[in-house]
Amino acid sequence: MKIPPLSPALTTRRAFLGQAAALAACTLLPREGRAAASAAGKPNSVFGGVRIGAISYSYRSALTSAEELLAALVTDGLSEVELMGAPIQAYAGFAVAPAGAGKAKKTDAPPVARYTDAQREEQLAKCRALRKLYNDAGINIHIHKIAFGPSDEEVEFNFLVAKALGCEGITTERSEAQIKRLAPFAEKHRIRVGFHNHTTNFPSVDQPDPLLDYSKYVAFNFDVGHYVAGTSGKSPIPVLEKYHDRILNLHLKDRTAAGGNLPWGQGETPIREILRLMRKEKWTFPANIELEYKIPEGSDAVKEVAKCVDYCRAALA
Repeated sequence: MKIPPLSPALTTRRAFLGQAAALAACTLLPREGRAAASAAGKPNSVFGGVRIGAISYSYRSALTSAEELLAALVTDGLSEVELMGAPIQAYAGFAVAPAGAGKAKKTDAPPVARYTDAQREEQLAKCRALRKLYNDAGINIHIHKIAFGPSDEEVEFNFLVAKALGCEGITTERSEAQIKRLAPFAEKHRIRVGFHNHTTNFPSVDQPDPLLDYSKYVAFNFDVGHYVAGTSGKSPIPVLEKYHDRILNLHLKDRTAAGGNLPWGQGETPIREILRLMRKEKWTFPANIELEYKIPEGSDAVKEVAKCVDYCRAALA
């Protein structure tokens, strides 16, 4: 998964409300229950005690601004989101320096300009405003995924952004070097960092994962679909049972042992069983929908995420 490019934000409340109305009008809602929830004013995607959310990456095919994404989440009846960096950065007006910035040679392009303290305070104020915008609509930004810049100052700022947004954690890609670097900041701010697995770097079931020793604030952003594809079809449930107290959140997708991404219920990921186990054990970490299968002709990301929400609701009925 790659972070999508920045795009201009819709900057007025009137623009946001217009976008929300347009999305609601053009999107067919598969279940009357979601329509009723929207009519009541705020969505609720906690089903049987299980927190269902989405990573905003799921809407990447069409929606990029924070306001557009909020409208889509409300339309889909979701009250939780893992918000990617681009919409946050566009809304709050900051960029992240690329790897290697500050070490450029004279012939290289200049690094991203450093911000003043006053600019940083303004950016954090905008993050707090973004949190309020989402919270007022009934949506919790429980996690953000903004790339960590190369300097300690940028890492520190990333954690301050998490606090301003009301996040319980930050997600990033798994790397031992990254874990060593981030653990002291996570300890300082008491905000967990969830490391995302792909198909070759998932948590070990056979022995304790050594990366967890760096800090109690080191956690897993466990992608159950990638696990199925990367282990030739093994169930991710033993990983959940072993590390449930060290999981920040899940990424839900339906993949096959051969690696294909399919509409939910057609692959080999035991999504239904995972959700029911979460309900039985009363695990409170969120399970985030990540839409990665090909969107069918005539549909769109908002409609397909709605189908995934319905799948979760039915599994927990």
